[in-house]
Amino acid sequence: MAPRVLISDKLSPAAIQIFKDRGIDVDFQPDLGKDKDRLAEVIGNYDGLAIRSATKVTEKILANATNLKVIGRAGIGTDNIDKEAASKKGVIVMNTPFGNMITTAEHAIAMMFAVARQLPEASASTHAGKWEKSRFMGVELTAKTLGVIGAGNIGGIVCDRARGLKMKVIAYDPFLSEEKADKMGIEKVELDDLLARADFITLHVPLTDQTRNILSAENLAKTRKGVRIINCARGGLVDEAALAELLKSGHVAGAAFDVFSVEPAVENPLFNLPNVVCTPHLGAATTEAQENVALQVAEQMSNYLLTGAVENALNMPSVTAEEAKVMGPWLKLAGHLGSFAGQSTAEPIKAINILYDGVAATMNLEALNCAVIAGIMKSVNPDVNMVSAPVIAKERGIKISTTNQDKSGAFDGYIKVTIVTEKRERTIAGSVFSDGKPRFIQIKGINIDAEIGRYMVYTTNKDVPGIIGALGQTMGASGVNIANFTLGRTGVGGDAIALLYVDQPIPDDVLAALAATGKFEQIKPLEFDVA
Repeated sequence: MAPRVLISDKLSPAAIQIFKDRGIDVDFQPDLGKDKDRLAEVIGNYDGLAIRSATKVTEKILANATNLKVIGRAGIGTDNIDKEAASKKGVIVMNTPFGNMITTAEHAIAMMFAVARQLPEASASTHAGKWEKSRFMGVELTAKTLGVIGAGNIGGIVCDRARGLKMKVIAYDPFLSEEKADKMGIEKVELDDLLARADFITLHVPLTDQTRNILSAENLAKTRKGVRIINCARGGLVDEAALAELLKSGHVAGAAFDVFSVEPAVENPLFNLPNVVCTPHLGAATTEAQENVALQVAEQMSNYLLTGAVENALNMPSVTAEEAKVMGPWLKLAGHLGSFAGQSTAEPIKAINILYDGVAATMNLEALNCAVIAGIMKSVNPDVNMVSAPVIAKERGIKISTTNQDKSGAFDGYIKVTIVTEKRERTIAGSVFSDGKPRFIQIKGINIDAEIGRYMVYTTNKDVPGIIGALGQTMGASGVNIANFTLGRTGVGGDAIALLYVDQPIPDDVLAALAATGKFEQIKPLEFDVA
């Protein structure tokens, strides 16, 4: 059955056609996002939800999203999505960070011109039949210092445009390297330095716990007299009440805001102040940007639903279509290793240690980590997936660590998973063979070569005669067919293991019969998702 996608906001017809051309059943209901109750009623029928800003994806709606796999936001901001609830539900949240970069950057530049020359007030005055030429004295941008807070995708474009205007550009961005700053032709500075030096300050960071109120009353007081402040990023980055007071006192010469702490903004401390330019969140409001983000979200959602490729996800590592093809068997292996470890451990898990060797160490380790953790967590919650598993592990206080190393043995690469509990450690390793099939290659330090089937039985025992006979005879007497049989041991008379791949689930009475032989230390039925 083809995946089903609901579009609950207005989206370009070209985006709808992309879904259809890819073989996806698309339901276009552009006003449904405004009806929360109705959306909650029908959301369980869909694999994907494509939205803009009007639809609010709340915890209540997600509670009914029994089949939902992905939410695609045509745009950058995802404040209208409960990402924590989505992650716990196992739903990927994607945005489209590149479709409106130029549009938003251009709006910031336009706002900077507007506040530098008081264009909106001058226009309103002239429309009113006044001719107040001497009232609207502006300043040039040339040779002024622009302080950019956040020099990423959009901020980087603003830096480039500002340099074209012959401005001196300084930037505060903890993730910006000195080398990158040099290539961009800008100066990397600390925030206090930027506040003290900038004639204009423009913000281009997301709203997070670290950036909330980054221009607080305290920081605004550190700015130089006559500064002009532009915010086309997110409401909540600036203390608007404190800024209003500094505008009234004349310390701040002007401000231009496209975003506000409360939206829609029907009232705000900045409204009706002289030389404050306000627009209603128009940063992405161009024909080109609207089309770009719509097309991008349709492509991303289609790729995920049809191929498993994850692009621009906010709650899961991205995996490109090319990576998905190469990594497919390794992701399956990672999941199987986690599943084996989880199913064979009944005690609370304190830590998960993952070793990547050889070719495995060159892959997308974040995605492989998610697959391992999901495999482990599924032993206690079958509904867990790669999105929700890391969240659940974190909630339980499980520490995750990874190590990667160059090729160290006979295999081109392998993954080894170690689970740490209060009482013991359990280790299992696996590799992907040339036929593309994942296989277990080591359990408890004992080398094996085991094909992975849906139903398996794992036993531990001392290396003594009669083990093979006991397993074969008990299975045969109960009508359980063995598809594959793998043995391993530490040495003569030492610890030994057996891994049987069987054609059907092992009945409880068969497990009891094996235990009754007295030959086994542990007998564990296992089940793997090999689809």
